[in-house]
Amino acid sequence: MSRHLSVDEAVALASDTLVRCKTSAGNAVSVARALIGAELAGQAGHGLRRMPSYCAQSLSGKVDGKAKPTAVNHRPGALSVDGAYGFAYPAIDLALDWLPDAARSQGIAMAGIHRSHHCGVAGLIVERLAEKGLVALLVANAPAAMAPWGGKRPLFGTDPIAFAAPLGDADPVVIDISLSKVARGKIMAAHQQGKSIPEGWALDPDGNPTTDPAQGMAGTMVPMGDAKGTALAIMVEMLCAGLTGANYAYDASSFFDGEGTPPGTGQLIIAMDPEAFGPGAIERFAVLASAIESMEGTRLPGRRRQKLKADMIANGIPVDDALLAQIEALGR
Repeated sequence: MSRHLSVDEAVALASDTLVRCKTSAGNAVSVARALIGAELAGQAGHGLRRMPSYCAQSLSGKVDGKAKPTAVNHRPGALSVDGAYGFAYPAIDLALDWLPDAARSQGIAMAGIHRSHHCGVAGLIVERLAEKGLVALLVANAPAAMAPWGGKRPLFGTDPIAFAAPLGDADPVVIDISLSKVARGKIMAAHQQGKSIPEGWALDPDGNPTTDPAQGMAGTMVPMGDAKGTALAIMVEMLCAGLTGANYAYDASSFFDGEGTPPGTGQLIIAMDPEAFGPGAIERFAVLASAIESMEGTRLPGRRRQKLKADMIANGIPVDDALLAQIEALGR
């Protein structure tokens, strides 16, 4: 059974719970909005199901729930954000406050975040910039879950890449891919629900295909596109960790429990003014989007998620009764 919560009720549930679990009120609201944004996007593995692990990390001090991110301009178009081993979302908010004006004044700007944490649904971050009329790209890393192609020891995270572009009066196009065949949060959700996973999602610790989510989480994720996926992971790790000073995936502790040192992962967000090379780019984006949408059987990336969001805003967010009870008990 499940209940349906309004967006405001769901945000209040998450933020109030985080405050009980040693998180400042401002940080709690930032995290809660991101988690509910994930629910509205149909990405439950990045939504309220993260609450038990987030709260465990804040309570243990693995994540500093009261951290205050800070930023330094090393160059006019480059902002270095220190997440201070807190949740990623307040640091991302700080970056997104700075990026629009910097991108418009210079054509392009980037914010690199280090000493960070799980950044949730990467597409939501770039979408916020596209809604302000900017083109945006984000790369992020996560604790090691994928081995180099041909290897067995995980070195790379599932490492999302997200892109968004404005389309004038229409909703932005939003592309959000994980470099594993599926996001690791889907395996976590299956484990919490006592369900098996499809073969081809993950390998067990011995490198064999598995349908057991616990074995999948203990082993390695299967990369998207096989060797091509791990090649892209090298690029992402260098951009969001090598460039920013964050931990590489193999040095980052788990996002899923309260044990050990902070993950210290990183994100790189790039914002571009679509008029940097002259006017008309948004109109050209719209022409391509229209060509895609006019073809039978196709769908523009982001449209399914945007429809889900509209439906849940109207009808409420379904929350499993067992998960709701678990969240309401946290920190008590």
